[in-house]
Amino acid sequence: MWLVLVVALVAANLPYLSARILLVGPRREPKSAGWRLLELLILALLTLGVGFGLEARLGQRFVQGWEFYAAALALFVTLGFPGFVWRYLRRSRSQVREFDDDDR
Repeated sequence: MWLVLVVALVAANLPYLSARILLVGPRREPKSAGWRLLELLILALLTLGVGFGLEARLGQRFVQGWEFYAAALALFVTLGFPGFVWRYLRRSRSQVREFDDDDR
């Protein structure tokens, strides 16, 4: 369980830390909110896949209703709040520096 939570915490903050599309694509200055939301959704699905894989490996996978997926998405968005604050609220736009910038 802790492994899935750590993976979710890291994955939920990744869209806010990089200006690259899907973390490996071309740089976008500034990257639009639509791209960040798409990345957040894709990373949420990958994290859910990791959780399902671990559950299946440990035993039988249980069927989940829509409530589980709604709660999991809400938790994932909540875990991404530190990255959102770092990107949009804490620092001014002139001071934002991406992790994948070349050192000059």
